[in-house]
Amino acid sequence: MESEQKTYPETRASESVHESYPGRRPTESVQKEPDLPPEYCHYQDDGCEFANSCLNCPFAKCIYDEPRGRQRYIQGLRNKEILRLFTTEGKGIKELALMFGISQRTVQRALKRTRNEFTPKTKIFEDPDE
Repeated sequence: MESEQKTYPETRASESVHESYPGRRPTESVQKEPDLPPEYCHYQDDGCEFANSCLNCPFAKCIYDEPRGRQRYIQGLRNKEILRLFTTEGKGIKELALMFGISQRTVQRALKRTRNEFTPKTKIFEDPDE
């Protein structure tokens, strides 16, 4: 059997992005590229430090698409660990600051943010009739 190769339309050299704007002169000629199906694209999915492939990523949205996304994620992990060590193992603020290589004030901020994140937002009022 002969394998059929799909051919895609070539873009004309005269076509430019600026043709859709009548009355405007293009400053430089930019050619349109055809949008190829995935089997004809040569994209290598190397993943990142969190997943070996983008298709296996645990995040709903790539953290590299957000500004400071990786930094926020790692800070969140650090803050959770600080809260865990502070509450369960009884480590002091000074000791945590030395352990993580940050200032005591940063440890205090991390504890405050992480506590606020994990405490319930609703207030439960006592029944006055009891």
